[in-house]
Amino acid sequence: MTGNGTPLDVSAEIDEASIERLVREFYGRAREDALLGPIFNSAVADWEHHLAKLADFWSSIMLRTGRYDGRPMRPHLLLPLMAAHFDRWLLLFERTVREIFVAAVAEAFLARARLIADSFEIGIASTRGEIARPRHSSGNRAGG
Repeated sequence: MTGNGTPLDVSAEIDEASIERLVREFYGRAREDALLGPIFNSAVADWEHHLAKLADFWSSIMLRTGRYDGRPMRPHLLLPLMAAHFDRWLLLFERTVREIFVAAVAEAFLARARLIADSFEIGIASTRGEIARPRHSSGNRAGG
């Protein structure tokens, strides 16, 4: 919200360069992280190609560019991801996004990131024959 009570158009505060910066800084940190790094580094062979796809993904989500046309769930189903991985992913993402963007824009990214984390976590649980509930979105926050 702005000072006069109208919603802030966060897309005016986001551009392709800031999305690329977010993607590069965040995944640079994730690749070095003791928990996430081994999974990311074993799953991604060509980081430049992957970072470009991730920038397209976030551009499509935040700027509605439609540049991303992949299916992000499928590759994640093949990874040995657990709740702790999603919690760490969100923690690192939150730290990074808050360093780059003003609070309202950071919150817009984080709302979407939490939905994505829940969607992936529930999808992975489903393929394992487990039942999972959203833990990160809709006020159900876990992790640190």
